[in-house]
Amino acid sequence: MKRHYLPPLLLLSQLPLIAIAKQNDAQPIERITTTASRVEALSTQLPVIISVLNEAQLNAIAPTHIEEAMQRVAGANIQRGNGQEYLPALRSPVLSGAGACGGLLTLEDGIALRAAGFCNINELFEAHSEMAQRIEVLKGPGSALYGSNAVHGVINVITPDTTQDGGLIGLDYGSFGYNRYKLRAGHDMGSSGLGINASITDDSGYRDDESVKQQKVNLRHRYNNSDLALTSGLTYTHLAQQTAGFITGLKSYKDESIAQQNFDPDAFRKARSLRVWSNATWQINDDTLSTTVYFRNQSMDFFKHFLPGTPLEYNSQTGVGLQSLYQHQLEDNIKLNVGLDGEYTRADFLQSQNKPTQGSAFLVATVPQGKHYDYDVNATLYAPFASVDLQLNDWLVTLGARYEHMQYDYTNNMLAGRTKEDGTECGFGGCRYSRPASTKNNFSNLSPKLGVSYQYTVNNLLYANFSRGYRAPQAAELYQLQRQQNTTNLSAEIANNAEFGLKGVYQNSRYNLSVYAMSKHHTIYRDSDFFTVNNGSSRHRGIELELEHALTSTWSVNFAASYAKHSYTNEQILNNINIKDNDVDTAPRKIANLDLTWQAFNNANVALQWHHVGRYYTDPENLHSYDGHDILSLRAQWQITNNLALAARIINLTDTAYAERADYTSFTGDRYFPGRPRNAMISATYSW
Repeated sequence: MKRHYLPPLLLLSQLPLIAIAKQNDAQPIERITTTASRVEALSTQLPVIISVLNEAQLNAIAPTHIEEAMQRVAGANIQRGNGQEYLPALRSPVLSGAGACGGLLTLEDGIALRAAGFCNINELFEAHSEMAQRIEVLKGPGSALYGSNAVHGVINVITPDTTQDGGLIGLDYGSFGYNRYKLRAGHDMGSSGLGINASITDDSGYRDDESVKQQKVNLRHRYNNSDLALTSGLTYTHLAQQTAGFITGLKSYKDESIAQQNFDPDAFRKARSLRVWSNATWQINDDTLSTTVYFRNQSMDFFKHFLPGTPLEYNSQTGVGLQSLYQHQLEDNIKLNVGLDGEYTRADFLQSQNKPTQGSAFLVATVPQGKHYDYDVNATLYAPFASVDLQLNDWLVTLGARYEHMQYDYTNNMLAGRTKEDGTECGFGGCRYSRPASTKNNFSNLSPKLGVSYQYTVNNLLYANFSRGYRAPQAAELYQLQRQQNTTNLSAEIANNAEFGLKGVYQNSRYNLSVYAMSKHHTIYRDSDFFTVNNGSSRHRGIELELEHALTSTWSVNFAASYAKHSYTNEQILNNINIKDNDVDTAPRKIANLDLTWQAFNNANVALQWHHVGRYYTDPENLHSYDGHDILSLRAQWQITNNLALAARIINLTDTAYAERADYTSFTGDRYFPGRPRNAMISATYSW
């Protein structure tokens, strides 16, 4: 058995109640963000919700995976797979499928982790969230700064400014062979500075034959004078993962002997990413001009253990891009924001199978050994945008629009059609994989935005937001076809969103309360004939609350909860059932997270966390479901000196058997990624 715990955690009961970090008293509503405006600015009156996980919160959580941090964001539901893999949800059902990742835009320091047409469902493992300064989450398509992929929202990982004097070294040591080494250091040279932020993770994992080895580094350089601030950065990440796949069988996650097994011991993922960027910001009287240029290179080897024949995928993308923003003060109460974004990306994709397919006669005949796909795509994107902010006493009106044009130039490097690599036919009517002939595809979209806020007291406001989001079809949806489909006629997915809410500070509480209604049209999915089609639609309705409240001078709560209903609105017959008005699969209606913190001493706190995921259906027909779960965890921190801190945590305190992810397919039946049993970690950090 691989079930072992961290012996030093026995110290937890002996320490004088260690804990997170001293809670701040209720503060004014002002909160600095960059996601709303691309430059650091107050998000006070903006008619959008931006949830922020600050550095103190992230240090307290000490996340081994970004899912652990995102539990504190109302409306988010990151379902963790194995290792660093996950499926995301933000005001949405859990997104899965070849291009579903296009529904959520992920950034690091304001730059998209992937080009718009080449998202990866797991791409957040290429952001340095483990040592972030903060994580900002913009909900819904509420900003003209973001176009394709920002349908359900934006997750922006902000790395620390390491160009000042100071730094830290740290060690995390946990259950199941988990180790992380951390380094942050910087040097301030007056008008310039240089710094590094790095981590090395080694996790042998709970399940058999699984492991994660991951290295991440951020480099930062700063130069500034009276009018110009020039900041440059580099992020490099490397992941080598041995992956454990699904377990199958109704409620099999409750059987520890099954949950720990790895039925796909050959599965792996190797990924590398490099981003280099430079931002120049000029302050010209009351105006601001910001320009960012960047270079991005990624590659990944991926063993598709979940497909017949278990093929190997290799993909890579190399691109350059530009972001620009000019903020001009027309009048004392009118600000104009205009900009142009552009990007060029070269992408390559290869899927091949080294061995003959095992299984039924049909699978053996239709899934051949050899290459399945081999293509490259040159993608060009440009997007001008503009918005106007009009301040009328306590009212703020924001009106904006973004036009975006994307072109794919696709080259098929194999024979077109659904033949084997050498051109011979497959049995049973043809091969599973179909390759379209070389072609070009163009997509253009205009997205208007209107927001209004009213500040009815100094620290409280009402807001309303009406916006349209969209995403262009991803390259995988256009060019990785199956069965008899040899071409696609896809348009962009469109989402119309209305949102109302309140946010602010009242007495000892900081709160965000929002109600939203979104309708999506032209949803792209693979139908029962294995055709990629564009005729799906869905309805998304929800209410969210985020609350920080000081109960007493020593007790406080942090609460995030959402109630949402995500339902199909298109007519589609599956297994003789019309799924219209059914709940979208993998979309729990209720999600909640509560952190109760006790400030035992000035330098020591302890926090108890309760995380709730409600019941959800695991298939579109709503015939199968997962019961949901409740997980308790304990975290603590002790600031021994000004420089030295110790922290400890126990996750899944009651050793509950649960599933991080559950779904159902006609091929496998019920299947799950089992959650980890009770596990612990101790961290030590020395800063200067």
